Amino acid sequence: MRWLPALYVAVLLVLEPATPVQWPVSFVLIALPLVAAFAHGPVVVGGATVFAVVLEAVLAGTPCCAGRKVGYLWDRHYVAAYICTGLVGVLGMILAAHRVRRERTLADVRFVADIAQRVLLRPVPHHIGSLRLESLYRSAAAEARIGGDLYEAVPTRYGVRLLIGDVRGKGLLAVETAAALLGAFREAAHDEPALPDLADRVETSMNRRAMLLGGGEVGERFVTAVFAEIAAQEPVIRFVNCGHPPPVRIRCGQVRELDSGRSAPPLNLGMLVGEPYHVDTYSFRPGDLLLLYTDGITETRDAAGTFYPLLQRLRSWGSLPPRELLERLHHDLLDHSGDRLQDDIAALAVCLPAAEPSLPPLSPAG
Repeated sequence: MRWLPALYVAVLLVLEPATPVQWPVSFVLIALPLVAAFAHGPVVVGGATVFAVVLEAVLAGTPCCAGRKVGYLWDRHYVAAYICTGLVGVLGMILAAHRVRRERTLADVRFVADIAQRVLLRPVPHHIGSLRLESLYRSAAAEARIGGDLYEAVPTRYGVRLLIGDVRGKGLLAVETAAALLGAFREAAHDEPALPDLADRVETSMNRRAMLLGGGEVGERFVTAVFAEIAAQEPVIRFVNCGHPPPVRIRCGQVRELDSGRSAPPLNLGMLVGEPYHVDTYSFRPGDLLLLYTDGITETRDAAGTFYPLLQRLRSWGSLPPRELLERLHHDLLDHSGDRLQDDIAALAVCLPAAEPSLPPLSPAG
């Protein structure tokens, strides 16, 4: 875009000598200030305006240009073109100044959003003990940085505790809810010895927040979530699922959806049922990979309206390290949706690397 004004002038200089005298192509220089306003500031647009007027005068007064005579320099049509170019230049400078202000404002908003995302959705550590972790978050909105999808990983004395969730709705309310949920989880993860107690404490925090906000949507401010715990001394992983898509375990290329069919209601709706949280326990051995994700992934559609086949894709890829898995998943989602994500997506991949085989001791020389 920055070279568009120069290209515009170059094309005009090629066409001007080739057109008949009654076709003064130089008149299109009137639009040069607006072309410059697309990518440059008001100072450059002002310079382009002066340049356009001078070039119009040069082309009008050059005899070699399509047989014109010097007298065309002050022809009333060309004088009108000079005046119009100046007026368009003033308009272009105003538009360029407005565009620059908008771009600076947008840059400031993006900067604040980046800071907010690093506070709200800070990147998970790549290593926690022997575990390797990677995270993925993409907003469906073109200019958005944060939304209602969330994840977290917290090392505690009970093991590594994981959270992935999806807040109902969009906008600032969803962001506020996500921030409240993450704050409650980060604090309670260190204090509650049992995973159901952790989920119950977060549920209580969400209920309090919903009541403080008031309004007619208290019952609708809910969050689907999965609480997970990878035990420190046991080869197991435990889950409490609150209405969220079930986790996936990849072991030796075999993909299994960890779903017992005993999911609890979403957070802030558990009070309607009153049943205790159910803990699902599965083995988690060296070489296994756990994938937690939000429904924005499985509900991504292609042009024909077909949902993204997550399990089928994972089986075709086999065993991949966490980072490569999430990178391939992201690119495949963009290909499936035609580069148009309909919803926010978030994923958390956790791998327990297989133990490297130890080398046999060297025999004594001789």
